[in-house]
Amino acid sequence: MIEVTPHPRGAVLPVRARPGAKRDAVLGEHDGALRLAVSAPPEDGKANDAIVRLLADVFRRRRSSIHLIAGPTSRIKKFLIEEVTVAELNSLLSALLSGKTPPLPVSENGPTPDA
Repeated sequence: MIEVTPHPRGAVLPVRARPGAKRDAVLGEHDGALRLAVSAPPEDGKANDAIVRLLADVFRRRRSSIHLIAGPTSRIKKFLIEEVTVAELNSLLSALLSGKTPPLPVSENGPTPDA
């Protein structure tokens, strides 16, 4: 189970990264973290930027709402996903890992289109 934790601005998602992969992909769960592969190399923050783009795509969030908060040079990283609760992120993760399309994020004005 992925260990999502609360944060005053949203929820924190642990990620186990595999940079330099053939393609960007969600690989599943490992040791309480979401396993992600990105094709970007682990140099000059390129892999971290690729992970932010991948998370934004799979969770249908703006890239500006996803921040690396721990582990910039480690395979084990923590990302803050803003404006989402632990329960909402767990629901998105369940849908993602079960092969279902995650639901659109919901704001006060209804579903948020992909930004």
